[in-house]
Amino acid sequence: MSSIVLYLHVHQPYRIRNYTIFDVGVDHNYFDSEYDDNANNERIIHKVAEKSYIPTNKSLLNLLKKHPEFKISLSITGTVIEQFEHYAPHVLASFQELVATGRVEIVGETYHHSLAFFYDKQEFEQQVQMHKEKIRSLFDQTPKVFRNTELSYNNDLAYWADKAGYTAVLAEGWDTVLGWRSPNFVYRPSYTENIKLLLKNYRLSDDIAFRFGNRGWQEWPLTVDKFCHWINESGDSDVINLFMDYETFGEHQWDDSGIFDFLDALPAEWLKTDGNYFLTVSEAAEIYQVRDIVDTPDIVTWADTERDLSAWNGNAIQQESLKAIYGLKDRIYESNDLKLIEDWRKLQTSDHFYYMCTKWFNDGDIHAYFSPYDSPYEAFISYMNTYHDLVYRLLGRGL
Repeated sequence: MSSIVLYLHVHQPYRIRNYTIFDVGVDHNYFDSEYDDNANNERIIHKVAEKSYIPTNKSLLNLLKKHPEFKISLSITGTVIEQFEHYAPHVLASFQELVATGRVEIVGETYHHSLAFFYDKQEFEQQVQMHKEKIRSLFDQTPKVFRNTELSYNNDLAYWADKAGYTAVLAEGWDTVLGWRSPNFVYRPSYTENIKLLLKNYRLSDDIAFRFGNRGWQEWPLTVDKFCHWINESGDSDVINLFMDYETFGEHQWDDSGIFDFLDALPAEWLKTDGNYFLTVSEAAEIYQVRDIVDTPDIVTWADTERDLSAWNGNAIQQESLKAIYGLKDRIYESNDLKLIEDWRKLQTSDHFYYMCTKWFNDGDIHAYFSPYDSPYEAFISYMNTYHDLVYRLLGRGL
């Protein structure tokens, strides 16, 4: 028996507009501008929905109806849910329709897609609870499995998730962590008692998420029969964890690449072999036995060649920004100003720090693709101007 766990992550940040020093103390709107296409969050939501969310959800719903054995898992941040609610309620409804089939599982995470676990545990737990309540109210599910922002993970996170009652936690199946072991089995994190660890098969996942449309790739074109053959011939395995961004379909890999044809054909091709299944993340954790203990003392993520936090805190401007925003926590809490707290939390979203990354070469190209700014330094300037306005608002309250 071998199973595919298809897990997709849905997220869009509130992008910061070109917020200048002259706006500080005058204009408290940090996140949107009808005059700035790069920070027009409503326009971006509609664009990505048209290219990715709507056609992907249509394909997935058809597959769920056609194949009773087909199942998927997804996570969806509070920030993108809010934008669906405000700008595109029909998109939110399409996700609710998927979940209503009973074969789509939602994974827990931080509401604001933040790195709070590594900077302030109290704030982290507040955001996890906010996300849990949002998922309950909109989808009538309580997450059983946890993923941290950007799949960032270490022993401490696993220990926390175990104590919090989650049945499984998701992480990157990175070679330096696994050593000789395969990501295609269920493990137990060090220092935990009950929780299980599901690890992304990054090679197979990235074949779809990053290499699919690359005509220079030696395996192009990637067909479903070739892909399933690779899995079936890969040797002993329990579970193949295909983890990727939802936007893989239609946004990162455009429609004309054939990505939707690939998705539409995948379940039938995989299921035609006896003993092949699709499972949700919690089902995989429940069904398969632990094969070994995995020790992860250092932070691992699913980003960049280093697979660490350096994409978000690897340079001085990122470190200064993180220190500044989390340094305001006590004063922000004391304000009891819900709008101020909301803005502060939106500024914790990890994307803001990702845009400040100064890596070059392969990783730099990826960062530039996702960033709405012309340079990391422009991202830093706009961000720190919003920070100074937060301080101004706190001073106005005597804090």
